[in-house]
Amino acid sequence: MAKLRTAYFCQNCGTQYSQWMGQCKNCGEWNTLVEEVVEKTSSHKTPPFSKSKQHVINIVEVETNEEPRIKTPSEELNRVLGGGIVLGSVTLIGGEPGIGKSTLLLQLALKMKKKVFYVSGEESASQIKMRADRLTDIQNPNCFLYTETSLEKILHEAKKLEPDFVIIDSIQTLQSQLIESSPGTVSQIRECSNEIIKYAKENSIPVFLVGHITKDGQIAGPKVLEHMVDVVLNFDGDRNHLFRLLRANKNRFGSTSEIGIYEMVSQGLKEIKNPSEILITKKFEELSGNSVAVTLEGNRPMLLEIQALVSTAVYGTPQRSSTGFDAKRLNMLLAVLEKRAGFQLGAKDVFLNITGGIKTDDPALDLAVVASILSSNEDIAISEHYCFAGEIGLSGEIRPIAQAEQRITEAEKLGYEKIFISNLNKLPKKKFGIKIEEVSKIEDFHERLF
Repeated sequence: MAKLRTAYFCQNCGTQYSQWMGQCKNCGEWNTLVEEVVEKTSSHKTPPFSKSKQHVINIVEVETNEEPRIKTPSEELNRVLGGGIVLGSVTLIGGEPGIGKSTLLLQLALKMKKKVFYVSGEESASQIKMRADRLTDIQNPNCFLYTETSLEKILHEAKKLEPDFVIIDSIQTLQSQLIESSPGTVSQIRECSNEIIKYAKENSIPVFLVGHITKDGQIAGPKVLEHMVDVVLNFDGDRNHLFRLLRANKNRFGSTSEIGIYEMVSQGLKEIKNPSEILITKKFEELSGNSVAVTLEGNRPMLLEIQALVSTAVYGTPQRSSTGFDAKRLNMLLAVLEKRAGFQLGAKDVFLNITGGIKTDDPALDLAVVASILSSNEDIAISEHYCFAGEIGLSGEIRPIAQAEQRITEAEKLGYEKIFISNLNKLPKKKFGIKIEEVSKIEDFHERLF
């Protein structure tokens, strides 16, 4: 008989304790320990050495084979995954409620010319069918729905159906009979994930798992869940805006620097092939405080519009507010402007916004942010044919940026006439169709801009 014992698990980080404690020593959260029954599968001891076909091998003798990939109908998803879905891989996708996780995977299931096993523990089959009719006219006759939360039943049906692709929405709703606790607890998520990963590896079937997130933005459940899977995707964006960004926080089969951009429309998620043309506002008149930054997400250059508003602080205490840009970095840039360039901004309100609901931490945005602040402060409009790419240091110098040639080429392609970059950037000796304005200091930059 299997032996039963109880243990206390932190619902925030998954740390296990033998007795109840008020505060988790690992993450510091209070009142997060919950008692759960853990079942040991067997009471007999396993032999210390088992017969295995594996043997020690020199790394030079190891033969490398490129992993076969399944191309999906979504080019943006292929880009983020590193070229497609690897056979036997397990991908975890998380995001805010209503951001589009289930919509993205259902569109994938309907458009793929593969046998898809779509498991939902949150919606009924009729609800999924209604959403499928709204999303697309394409209906995949090999898409099979199964609304169940029992892990054993799901794996039994999957082995019987033998699909090419499995989608489980969501991992927090599954429950294993081996664990006597409610769905969504740390032990249930760990046990269900183990069995699903084992099924995927043994049968070389790719599996997509949808994961809920906590109020802090972390995927709910133990942190070990993200270590166990092969790929962790984060689907984020402001629900008040149309754009959604798909990022890879972990990818064993490719880069984690790529992003996919989607637009939420009435028919579901639409891929954005050229985000620069959509994110830049077509202005009928030039207004102060607007500038265009050339950023880079992975290997994809992208142009973003930066808006700044500088005004006298009415209530005495100046406000600093930013949307899509790091507020601490904004304060640093304002301090550099005041200390190194002599601009009196300490008694003024500064509001900064990256249009389109895009969030990025590329340091090359610094120059465009400073240009927008100076433009709004002096109420002088920046030419709509100018763009900026440069990082600013604490001494007021304009620092070089990575992959400057790609950024210049993107700006040239979209018809911009002048780009401001650091004079320390090493550029190839070829002629560009855009004028390159090289600057070294903020004072020098201000004189050339206005």
